[in-house]
Amino acid sequence: MKPVQVVTLWWMLLLVSRLGAARKGSPEEASFYYGTFPRGFSWGVGSSAYQTEGAWDQDGKGPSIWDAFTHSGKGKVLGDETADVACDSYYKVQEDIILLRELHVNHYQFSLSWPRLLPTGVRAERVNKKGIKFYSDIIDALLKSNITPIVTLHHWDLPQLLQVKYGGWQNVSMTSYFRDYADLCFEAFGDRVKHWITFGDPRAMAEKGYETGHHAPGLKLRGTGLYKAAHHIIKAHAQAWHSYNRTWRSKQQGLVGISLNCDWGEPVDIRNPKDIEAAERYLQFCLGWFANPIYAGDYPEVMKDHIGRKSKEQGLDMSRLPVFSLQEKSYIKGTSDFLGLGHFTTRYITERNYPSRQGPSYQNDRDLIELVDPNWPDLGSKWLYSVPWGFRRLLNFAKTQYGNPPIYVTENGASQKLHCTQLCDEWRIQYLKGYINEMLKAIKDGANVKGYTSWSLLDKFEWEKGYSERYGFYYVEFNDRNKPRYPKASVQYYKKIIAANGFPNPREVESWHLKALETCSINNQMLALEPLLSHMQMVTEIVVPTVCTLCVLIAAVLLTLLLRRQS
Repeated sequence: MKPVQVVTLWWMLLLVSRLGAARKGSPEEASFYYGTFPRGFSWGVGSSAYQTEGAWDQDGKGPSIWDAFTHSGKGKVLGDETADVACDSYYKVQEDIILLRELHVNHYQFSLSWPRLLPTGVRAERVNKKGIKFYSDIIDALLKSNITPIVTLHHWDLPQLLQVKYGGWQNVSMTSYFRDYADLCFEAFGDRVKHWITFGDPRAMAEKGYETGHHAPGLKLRGTGLYKAAHHIIKAHAQAWHSYNRTWRSKQQGLVGISLNCDWGEPVDIRNPKDIEAAERYLQFCLGWFANPIYAGDYPEVMKDHIGRKSKEQGLDMSRLPVFSLQEKSYIKGTSDFLGLGHFTTRYITERNYPSRQGPSYQNDRDLIELVDPNWPDLGSKWLYSVPWGFRRLLNFAKTQYGNPPIYVTENGASQKLHCTQLCDEWRIQYLKGYINEMLKAIKDGANVKGYTSWSLLDKFEWEKGYSERYGFYYVEFNDRNKPRYPKASVQYYKKIIAANGFPNPREVESWHLKALETCSINNQMLALEPLLSHMQMVTEIVVPTVCTLCVLIAAVLLTLLLRRQS
C-alpha cells in the first residue's frame, strides 16, 4: 500500500495524452458476467492481530515493534494514535464470532501475535500459556460455528526484543527464531488449523519497515535494508514449510503457504515495447520478488540484472540484492502448498530510467513510473482506486507465471471515503461487485482460485494512518470505550453473494443492492443515537455516582455540625 510516485508536470501531461491515445478500453473491462463459483469455493473475511486485538500489555504479552513505534510519538502515526486498545477484540472474541456468523462466511483469516505467544520472541525462553489459550479458544469457537480458521503466523508485529537484540529481519538469525515460533503454533493449534499462512504481505513489511521507515521498526536503509529483510523472510518461510512438512503434515494433513500483495501493472501504451517491459518489471519487483524464489528457486532475472547493474554503477563490488546459494535455491523451491494473493488496485506503468548517481533505492532500481487514470473511482485511501479489471489480469498472470497453483485471495477490499458515521457504503458494494466478478471471470479463464477473503471484518488501526481509514464491514465507534460494532450496507450485500455463491441473474443481483441500502438506513438511525446513549451512559456511570457521593459528604458534614451543637 503506497501513494502514487510524484512526477513532474510535463511528464504528467505527456503521459495523460499517451493514455488517451493508447487506451480505448475493451469489452472485458465493461461487461458483467452472471454465473456462480465452483462448488466448495470458500468465502471469508480477514483481520490481523495488532490492528484489532488491543490488550497490548495484558496477560503476559510482550511488546512488539509496533508498540515501540507508536509509543515513541514523533508524528510517526497520524494523530500519534496507537493500537493499545484498537477494536478491543482481545476481550470481545465472542461478539466478533457472532458477527462472523451473521456474515455467513465459510472461513475467517486472522493472524497470531508472535509476542503474545512468545513475549521475548524466543521459544526456549518463555511460552505464554495465556496466549496459547486465547488463540485456542478462538479456533474452537470458530469450528463450533462451522467457520474454518485460516491462520497467519506473522503480520508485521515482530517481538520488540528481537529487534533490539538482533536488528530484526536484518539478521539471518530471525529465520531460526521464526521456525521455532512456527513449530510452536503447529504443535499447539495444528490439530484444528488446516490452512497456514507464514507471512502476510512481507513486501510491505520489508519496504516500509526497512526502506522508507514509514512502518515499524522505522529504518531507512535505502536500497539495501529491504532486500536483506526480504531475503531472510523468504528463508524463514522455507524453514517453516519444511518443519511442517517433516514433522506435522502426516499427522495434521494441513497446507502451508504465503500471502503476497501486489497491484496490477498495465502498460501505459500497449503498442510500446518499453512500456510493456516496464509493466512486466513492475510485476516482477512486486510479486515475483517473493513468488519466484518459492516457485522457481531464485529471484527474477530482471531484478538481478537491474539491481546488479545499478550496484556496479554505484561503485559496489557486489549487488545490493543478496544471492541464494545452490543449496538454498533447492531448499526454497516448492515451499508453498498454495499461493495467497492480496490485491487492491491497479497502476499504469511507463518506463523511466533513473540515473545511478541518484543513489540506491527500491524505486530507482525499477526504472519506471506509476500512474493512475483520473477517471478511475477513488476511494478512502489516496493510493486506492477501483479498477476491477486489473484483478482478473493479475490472477491470470499468477496462473501463467507460477504453473497455475491453488490460489487463495487473502486481501481485497476498499476503505471508507470519509471519516464519518455513514453506514451506507455504496462505494464498497460497487467495489465488491466489480472485483468479485472479475475473480469469477479469471476462474472461467482457468485460474485455480479456491477462496476469497474480503478485507476486513472490522474497522481497525490502519498502521501509519491511525484510525483515519475504515476498511471494515462493521463500523467500530472508537470514541466509545466499549468499541461497539455496527453493520454497514456491504454486510447484507456480501451475505447475498456468499449465499448464492456468485451472481445468478441480473434481477436477483439488483435486489441485493436495494435491500442492502434499505437495511443501512435503519442502522444509521441506530448509530445516530450512539452519542446520546454514550452521554446517558456517562451520566449514569460518572455524574450520578459523583452527585450521590457529594450528597453523602454534605449529609455527613451537616450531621457532624448537628451533633456538635447538641453536645
